[in-house]
Amino acid sequence: MNIVTLVGSLRKNSFNMQVAKTMQERYKDKLNIQIPDIGALPHFNQDDELNPPQVVKDFKAAIANADGVIIITPEYNWSVPGVLKNALDWTSRVEQVFIGKPVMTLGATPGMMGTIRAQLHLRDILVAPGIQANILPPGANEILINTVHQKVDEQTGQFVDETTLSFLDSKIEAFVDFAKTN
Repeated sequence: MNIVTLVGSLRKNSFNMQVAKTMQERYKDKLNIQIPDIGALPHFNQDDELNPPQVVKDFKAAIANADGVIIITPEYNWSVPGVLKNALDWTSRVEQVFIGKPVMTLGATPGMMGTIRAQLHLRDILVAPGIQANILPPGANEILINTVHQKVDEQTGQFVDETTLSFLDSKIEAFVDFAKTN
């Protein structure tokens, strides 16, 4: 199954990117996880939407060809980072590649709230008319990884907390089943 994973953090040692890379390695036998560089996308400009740069065309094609999308976001000022919103804005215009696409959201933070506010805002964005993603329903899709700095191996960057990994395993299984049936 081909999955595009969008990571809303550009920081070199991003915890959210570490989670994405751990997932890419952990589930490599069942998922082909591609992580595009959303930081390479130019700022969305409606003047360019009909003839966007090649990087935008490639990004939208990757999503269009994916069986599903996983979005991993930090929380900035109680919402999603601008770079993630920018990427989603590009997908909402002309070729609206998210419409009906199975999507799962999650996020990691050193804080206690586990990106809950950002994910609530992200869900609002994902149901907007130009996006209309098919979001894994709440209950099956509440992955709020708190105190992440205590759950990552400092040497390897790998996510090592077995309780959280086991929880993530069950959520990935639910997402795979959801993507296959939607």
